[in-house]
Amino acid sequence: MKLKINQFVLNNKFLIAGLLIVLLLFFSKNFKPEKDEETIVIESQKLEENQKYGYNLDNYFVVNDTVRLGDSFGGILQKNNLPYSKIYQIAESTKEVFDVSRLKVGKPYTILISKDGTDEPLCFIYEQNKIDYLVIEFCDSIKIFEEKKPFIIVEKTAIGFIESSLSETMEKQGLPIELIYDMSDDIYAWTIDFFRIQKGDIFKVIYKQRFVDGNVNAGIESIDAAYFKHKGESIYAFNYITPDSKNQTDYYDYNGKSLRKAFLKSPIKFSRITSRFNLKRRIAYYGNVVRPHKGTDFAASVGTPILATASGTVVESTQRGGNGKFVKIRHNSTYSTQYLHMSKRMVKVGDYVKQGDVIGKVGMTGNTSGPHVCYRFWKNGRQVDPFRQKLPDAKELSGDYKPDFLNFIKPLKQQLDSIK
Repeated sequence: MKLKINQFVLNNKFLIAGLLIVLLLFFSKNFKPEKDEETIVIESQKLEENQKYGYNLDNYFVVNDTVRLGDSFGGILQKNNLPYSKIYQIAESTKEVFDVSRLKVGKPYTILISKDGTDEPLCFIYEQNKIDYLVIEFCDSIKIFEEKKPFIIVEKTAIGFIESSLSETMEKQGLPIELIYDMSDDIYAWTIDFFRIQKGDIFKVIYKQRFVDGNVNAGIESIDAAYFKHKGESIYAFNYITPDSKNQTDYYDYNGKSLRKAFLKSPIKFSRITSRFNLKRRIAYYGNVVRPHKGTDFAASVGTPILATASGTVVESTQRGGNGKFVKIRHNSTYSTQYLHMSKRMVKVGDYVKQGDVIGKVGMTGNTSGPHVCYRFWKNGRQVDPFRQKLPDAKELSGDYKPDFLNFIKPLKQQLDSIK
């Protein structure tokens, strides 16, 4: 008999295994143990996941959307059943903190709506950027305040070998667009002519990046150090703050000399030079006669911002003859600059502008065959080629700060040099 049972088990082992699985599933489904600490933790985590902007979203009907072309604060809330009288009251109460007419197209917003049967909006949340958001509560009294999303900061490094341009190289590596602009416009704008970088040039960078909502890029926190090898020359840049600079940082090279110089290399970001300063230029269209070109032409599409290459006072902002619309800035008793063929002038005579300020937009006014800005440079009242001038050099750290600076940059330089 025992032999027969064993034989039955051997012949029907898959059937028996299946029956056992069914029984286990049945009892596990119908067996309800008391809640233990682990179960409570899991439920708590689920509750936290439903928290956003400081609210438990389970308590509301939630509308998530973005500001569209033609949207207004009042129109958005009216569409969500808030009466106009209440909207007007909100707008008046909040205008000293935030002008609700300044909602920008593409920005996300959230509306929290009551679940008590009235379907009335109770709160409007507007994301100003990926970290900062504005909250307007109007359930009882009207309150407005700004908050920040929690974010983490991650240190990152990158290295690139130039094949064409800095922007294309960095974009191919998936590096943040802000990093590209900071490298070209903030750190190396005074020391490297990015229109002349060569294939084989190398850059390295140590930077900190912010992330919100897990892994959403929320911008660059800081660039701590960078390295650029251009035409065989190694240019280090270290982000350093001196005690007397009111917490303002600046970038210094390995010897403690500031990379920030008197003039930017270009009045346009990521453009190209199409015609250089040339007093002996001949033009076939005019019968190959000599027609001096006393400026440097930077090609760019219509509407591209034009930047002041140095701080100074606007002495002309007008339209005249072949120059079209233009702006002229006096920087000091020695230097002045002029920007021709604008589509739009954005400063007026007497305005003081800082280096990098937008003073106009690229256009085709005056005598021009295509959109560009003709950049003219005066030294002691005479037009000269800015790329052939020995311009004022950068400031150097005083001896009092040198020991601290050298200690500060030592680990950063080692880290840069170790990036392979």
